[in-house]
Amino acid sequence: MPKVTGGAPLAAILPVFLLFAAPCAAAEQSFQTSVPQAILIDADTQTVLFEKNADMPATPASTVKIMTAELVFQAIKQGKLKLDDTLPISETAWREGGAPAHGSTMFAALNSRVRVEDLIRGLVIVSGNDAAIALAEGLAGSEGAFATRMTERARQLGLNHLTFTDAWGNADPDQKVTARDMALLAAYIIRTYPNLYRYFAEKDFTWNKIKQPNRNPLLNMDIGCDGLKTGNIDNSGYGIVASAVQNGQRLVLALYGAKSAKEREDEAVRIFQWGFRSFAAKTLFSSGDVVGYASVYGGNAGSVPLVAKAPVKLLVPLESDERLTGQIVYTGPLLAPVVSGKDVAELKLFRGGKEVYAAPLETAANVGTGSLSRRALDAGLEYAEQLFRKYVLKK
Repeated sequence: MPKVTGGAPLAAILPVFLLFAAPCAAAEQSFQTSVPQAILIDADTQTVLFEKNADMPATPASTVKIMTAELVFQAIKQGKLKLDDTLPISETAWREGGAPAHGSTMFAALNSRVRVEDLIRGLVIVSGNDAAIALAEGLAGSEGAFATRMTERARQLGLNHLTFTDAWGNADPDQKVTARDMALLAAYIIRTYPNLYRYFAEKDFTWNKIKQPNRNPLLNMDIGCDGLKTGNIDNSGYGIVASAVQNGQRLVLALYGAKSAKEREDEAVRIFQWGFRSFAAKTLFSSGDVVGYASVYGGNAGSVPLVAKAPVKLLVPLESDERLTGQIVYTGPLLAPVVSGKDVAELKLFRGGKEVYAAPLETAANVGTGSLSRRALDAGLEYAEQLFRKYVLKK
């Protein structure tokens, strides 16, 4: 495997390198879907297998409840909430999310107290709006305050295109998501809360003697689906965020804007089937492999090796001949002294001009401060390159 080198003072470094003549985007481009927005990713490697308008804003409808579930799961993991705790069903939760609202509901009784575990089931299995509001009020005091937390939490996770105004999926024009960020959110939940994610896979839920099936139709299809949520409201179209496992491989799909429930189901199944049969895993770098070098300013060495913190694996199409390329991105040169084991760069891989993978790189050696003459030489080279950029490259 060829190594990557590159460096330029005080700028984002984007050295491009050829990895291999890899199967890639031609296979992706030959696959089409009728839905306007979709993305399919491999949960383990985060490889993007297919995307179509994945960064276009979409109305999330009830897929909002995935974010609601994440905050609930986080509170449980942190010990701030227990499955056996009970939360009240307020008049707001009952009137706006219960039977009087004629929307999806778990039929929780007004002024009753319901165990958190049952509210989770009501939230993720039958898409209960009353469950969502009760959980939001229980954690934040009000649904509005909880929605603010939802958006803040999305930003903490690096999901900058998710904006929430309620916990259950109202048709507020300010409430927007993208297929990409919702798929990444789902992958994060699956990875971080495996013992709680299992609720998404339960086939039905009974409350107040009313048995309701899981709203996710893919659970009953022979594709290995074990979650997450559907959504549809007003004229936003039909959406779904789902995950499926076959032969130990997990894929995550998000799609929005289907014209009907049938189109949503048919296209989701078709995309999953295509993803599972069209790709193979390839290890590009093992953990600890030197991927490239970062320039060092004022050190006793002019550069420091960058290594992969974990194996760099990618899903590649089985039939194609387009090249896979990559970039090491960092701000440099690094200033000495440099400490080994510090995250300083990111490896980005591209297929057909689209970024399909990103992974952090860390320094693999210590670089001490150089001699006075070495620092003077580096300063001179730095000044000369700045002049070159200013007066030559900008002409």
